Amino acid sequence: MNQSAVRRVNTSVILRALAVSAGPTTLTALAEWTSLSRRTIELILGSLLETGWVAELDRVPAKGSAGRPARRYELRAEHALLAAAQITTADVLAVVADVRGRIVGRAHRPLRSYQDPRSSLDDVAELVQEALADAGGSPERLRAGAVASGGAIDDDGVVRRLVHTTRWEGVDLPKELARRVRVPWFADNDSNLGALAERWRGVAADHDNVVWAVLGNRAGLGILIRGTVHRGLDGAAGEIIEAASMPVGSVEDRPVAWLTSPEPDRRAVALDRFEAARSGDATASAEVDGFVEHMASILTTLSWTVAPSLIVLGGGLEAAADVLLPRLREALRRARTPAVELRATVLGRDAALVGAVKLALDRMDTELFGPLVPSA
Repeated sequence: MNQSAVRRVNTSVILRALAVSAGPTTLTALAEWTSLSRRTIELILGSLLETGWVAELDRVPAKGSAGRPARRYELRAEHALLAAAQITTADVLAVVADVRGRIVGRAHRPLRSYQDPRSSLDDVAELVQEALADAGGSPERLRAGAVASGGAIDDDGVVRRLVHTTRWEGVDLPKELARRVRVPWFADNDSNLGALAERWRGVAADHDNVVWAVLGNRAGLGILIRGTVHRGLDGAAGEIIEAASMPVGSVEDRPVAWLTSPEPDRRAVALDRFEAARSGDATASAEVDGFVEHMASILTTLSWTVAPSLIVLGGGLEAAADVLLPRLREALRRARTPAVELRATVLGRDAALVGAVKLALDRMDTELFGPLVPSA
């Protein structure tokens, strides 16, 4: 490699060392981590300080040390920002995150018309700008974005199929959003991104084969195999709402199934029914039992096909996890399924957004941090 390429690689090594560090890092620690000379590190840090990627912190005397305190450096994660948005049938949510994945800005509004992709994507673009303003960020610091949506979305981010409407079919989400907010964009199904988020920042960090499940008024699965999202042909994997042979939509009008509805009024009704079940109301308990039976039939099939080691309930189901999980575990035990573990998401409504941030980080990794090279 020529000297310019060598410097780029060395800069990448130092940036990554700072990015994975839990706190401020000293020159000595960076030298041990990267095997680069102190002089090389000092030169690169000087450049990173100038460009705003790194901050030098105040020196802090070490306990019991009489020598001069070490110089300490920290990645300025907010130097580059990423946008994430989620489109539901009712509203749009947007966040802005730094390159460590920390959400620093938010915005939310109802959609004007879900049946009109153009106005919906205009809403997304406007909301991203609102979230960027909430983060105190400038447009030039925004480096990329990712959007979560329902439906079968292929590897290129094109909507191939969406239940109940054909208006979104063929819409190239990354291309359309890049026209409105001029940074690279990526797209995937919201359940896929929920699964990705759960393994990154949620309850699935200790599992490789995971299913993130939304079952109720809305239904969909996000599937991770060996830690990687499985999309299948045209992104159709997990779109069980389209499977006519599975009675996924049979609970759409049951109030207890409205936990997964994007409409606040319906979710409130569902929460009331679960609260009644907690209080011993026989009618509400029977409704919950019927819902659990419906969910268990789908999860049993899932246990013998995908055979994940973990199924995570999300999309609103987590709000009644204390009621649902014990009953589901017992139902699967009676069905003699493989020993699949059941958990509820801890990410709440942010799950798909966190997954979208992770998607953007993964796709922009070398753009942000340079070539990936092994550390010492």
